[in-house]
Amino acid sequence: MDMTNALPEDAGARLLGRVWRPGIGPAVVTVRDGDVIDMTSRDHPTVRDVTEAADPAAVVAAAEGEAIGSVADILSNADEATRDRDKPYPLAPIDLQAVKASGVTFVTSLLERVIEEQARGDPSRAAALREEIAGVIGTDLSKLTPGSEEAMELKGVLQARGVWSQYLEVGIGPDAEIFSKAQPMSAVGHGAFVGLHPVSRWNNPEPEVVVVVRSDGTIIGATLGNDVNLRDVEGRSALLLGKAKDNNASAALGPFIRLYDGSFGPADVAAADISLTIEGTDGFRLEGGSSMSQISRSPTALVGAMMGPHHQYPDGVVLYCGTMFAPIEDRDGPGEGFTHHDGDVVAIATPTLGALINRVTLSTTAPPWTFGVRALMSNLAERGLL
Repeated sequence: MDMTNALPEDAGARLLGRVWRPGIGPAVVTVRDGDVIDMTSRDHPTVRDVTEAADPAAVVAAAEGEAIGSVADILSNADEATRDRDKPYPLAPIDLQAVKASGVTFVTSLLERVIEEQARGDPSRAAALREEIAGVIGTDLSKLTPGSEEAMELKGVLQARGVWSQYLEVGIGPDAEIFSKAQPMSAVGHGAFVGLHPVSRWNNPEPEVVVVVRSDGTIIGATLGNDVNLRDVEGRSALLLGKAKDNNASAALGPFIRLYDGSFGPADVAAADISLTIEGTDGFRLEGGSSMSQISRSPTALVGAMMGPHHQYPDGVVLYCGTMFAPIEDRDGPGEGFTHHDGDVVAIATPTLGALINRVTLSTTAPPWTFGVRALMSNLAERGLL
């Protein structure tokens, strides 16, 4: 896959991101006329400082800075398997923000979560369970409003038939599932390895739109995310969610944040069609996709569940809005469904946000996370930016 083909189709998109500059450290960047501009300054030493502004898009539009290379050159150095660490390369486009995620916000992923739970982490049982569960609850829950009277009536029917699930509870019940996906500074960016815990034998990518939220609860932009998932681990017990979701290199974001401005806003996010492509070294190829129009809870509603008087995020937060597509195509044998192989390349794309491309490996072999908040603060202080 072409790592350089990652920008939104709209040349006027107002983009914000981060790039590692060898010998210097992380830079806050934007894109202008085909160049990557380092806009790091004492006023805006971090992405957090830009996203907390009253009008982040205006800040980026007015920012001055140094051109550190063409977009093509920097994106061509994105692939962590081959990158030259003596040249600039992309990072996740956030820094100090909390990294949160919402679950079972799409009907397809809701059904797959129920299947994981019933299969107890055994992929060989998935196909039969998928047919059985669809026969009981159907496949079109998209018109149900979570927490509505109709949804509660369905809940009663399902409970009476003995098929209720914790995933149906958050899928059609009154309360959204919101969980901590990763620690600040731990997300990986475009071109980086994404990591699977080595205990997992049934896993998949989760292509998602990720909204960027200011500390006052205002959504100010969006990016793409891969909420790497271990189906067998979470399927054994929902109490293993942390082990299934939060591992080294298990949260990918990028390539850039597209900021809300006059040309891009909530309606564009709500209408986004997301594609997923997986290419394996074994010749395997899978294509799929879905649309944000199928989400059962809007990004605004999810943000309201995540933060407010009950929970604050002083450095802002990003929220994965839920997976739209759970690949189920058989890969290693009939009835075994999909699971990753080492070296898979995963591309998540939509015209308004670009493409996020990552290569799959184990969390134990992906480069360890070493540059945290303390390292960032020391680096910025040494550069005279704090």
